[in-house]
Amino acid sequence: MWTEADDAALREEAMHWLAAWTNDGLDAISYEDLGDFRFRGEKMPLKDRQLGIRKPAQLTAALSITTTFRAPNKERPYDDRLGADGLMRYKWDGDNPEKYTNRGLRAAMQERLPLIWFWGVAPGLYKPIFPVYLVAEERESQQFVVATDGLQNLESTGQDIDEVTKRYVVGETHRRLHQPVFRGLVMRAYGTRCAICTLRHSPLLDAAHIVPDAHQDGVAAVRNGLALCKIHHAAYDSGIIGISPDYTIGVREDVLEEVDGPMLEFGLKGLHGNTLSVLPSRRNERPDKNLLDRQYQRFKTGVVPRRTRFDFVKLPEE
Repeated sequence: MWTEADDAALREEAMHWLAAWTNDGLDAISYEDLGDFRFRGEKMPLKDRQLGIRKPAQLTAALSITTTFRAPNKERPYDDRLGADGLMRYKWDGDNPEKYTNRGLRAAMQERLPLIWFWGVAPGLYKPIFPVYLVAEERESQQFVVATDGLQNLESTGQDIDEVTKRYVVGETHRRLHQPVFRGLVMRAYGTRCAICTLRHSPLLDAAHIVPDAHQDGVAAVRNGLALCKIHHAAYDSGIIGISPDYTIGVREDVLEEVDGPMLEFGLKGLHGNTLSVLPSRRNERPDKNLLDRQYQRFKTGVVPRRTRFDFVKLPEE
């Protein structure tokens, strides 16, 4: 007979294990590797093979939820998306509110238990986001409202909230949920390599936006992304380097005239006129040429907008 203490210990150990396996959440994990988790010596699947909701028989509440990978322009079986209040929604399993998986989610909500959200970034590859909490149920829409850590006591939703609170919620959701998912998608597309210098060390790589925080259905699109090492990410965001629609790298004129150490000489100035070294193999995941051009024109004129987590732009239609 499992107790509340057993439940709490399982969730804590699972999240510690995921943090260690995924480099503190930087990296995605495969379904096969998830099978290595053991709790008190026993195999304990953290994700259901077929269902989007994992509710172990021993527990009264769900342990994890999954959003299926969607290739560009493909529909997911369930429509998990951002609500007007800045919080994500997670759909029921089917239409029956009393299905055991939906009851498991409801129990997690009522008991305010932390869950793991596995967001698919490729077939069989998932970005784990944890902890997340279910803070409300919207029965008319057959969905639960999901908040990230630090927002679990925020009462949702559907109600008007003041603009300052809304901006905070949107910012926290972006930082805790959207950015990790975006990173997972971009790193998978670029093979965890810097598009400019091919550096492969994951802790030294960022998922950079071409234009600030473009979103599509609440999650940033890969075609607005570049895998860049931290030096080249900072150089791109600050306008020291630019990337043209034909993937040619330009370096700002005043920087080209500077004389400094080898990092400037070879790490930045030496890039001028080169093309990107790494691009996604799938054409529909390569950098959007319209977005590249938009940012490149700003680079050429020396006008690079200050980036904040609250800037949102609409991606051009395909």
